Amino acid sequence: MRAVRITEFGGPEVLTITEVPDPVPGENELLIDVSRAGVNFADTHQTDDSYLAPAKLPLIPGSEVVGTTADGRRVAAMTGSGGYAEKAVVNKYLAFDVPEGVDDVSAVALLVQGMTAWFLLKKITHFQAGESIVVHAAAGGVGSLAIQLAKSMGAARVIATASTREKRDLAISLGADVALDPATEELDKAIIEANGGKRVDVVLEMTGGRVTNESLKSLAPFGRLAFYGMASREQPKPVTLPALMSHSTTVSGFWLAHAFRTPAALHQAFAELSAEVEAGRLKVLSGGDYAMSDVAKAHEDLRARRTTGKLVIDPGK
Repeated sequence: MRAVRITEFGGPEVLTITEVPDPVPGENELLIDVSRAGVNFADTHQTDDSYLAPAKLPLIPGSEVVGTTADGRRVAAMTGSGGYAEKAVVNKYLAFDVPEGVDDVSAVALLVQGMTAWFLLKKITHFQAGESIVVHAAAGGVGSLAIQLAKSMGAARVIATASTREKRDLAISLGADVALDPATEELDKAIIEANGGKRVDVVLEMTGGRVTNESLKSLAPFGRLAFYGMASREQPKPVTLPALMSHSTTVSGFWLAHAFRTPAALHQAFAELSAEVEAGRLKVLSGGDYAMSDVAKAHEDLRARRTTGKLVIDPGK
């Protein structure tokens, strides 16, 4: 089969198309003919070996796929690697039946990105109706879904940040009440002003650096910041426990891989998200349907923040 494989760590240039043997499913595994594979920012970290989990070479990247099994089931599934290929083997407990009303791009988007948004809101920050929330990287895959989910959960005010006017307009169209440029000087004060002069209850943050630092300063007492990525590749300042205590704030980290230990919660999340898509209440943004031969460009576009929504690759092209 055709697959994208890396034999050395680096940037998009190390992604190469090659012929490899078909994978063979083992016990409690499914073999899937892949129709679309998702592309996530985490894949760029995996490619240059800066991800939370160290990678081993040679490697076929890709952590999410949608396709069909030998018995004709249409499923979306998560896998640690191996997604950028014509066929993939997945744990059967991490495969989710896709309803007829959910297209391939949406099905893939509801995996890593949709479930990340779901867990951040429902399990990590315990977001409640009537609270205010800041969604950074709001035009991205997680952010665009988190805006809509927060609104449907009764958010009093959704404050989005995005790097361009077009992305900020997109965030507003998805339901954000206001959108800010994260490069704004004294971002903490801008966030508070955007919330009517009040500090905010929840921040979903995956940028790092000064954005994290200033977001922390915008939190209200009992406010919660969930850190789930570092797209800038810049470490934020260390957080001290006395500083958290002085404002009764919480900082939590989230990595979706830990949710793999709770398949029931994953199935609940996928079912709820799918129902929202089928009902028209949750819109998945297609950020680009790339041929597998253009996978390097997909990574380049993602790293340069030229994209919005969900990126996928088509293994048949």
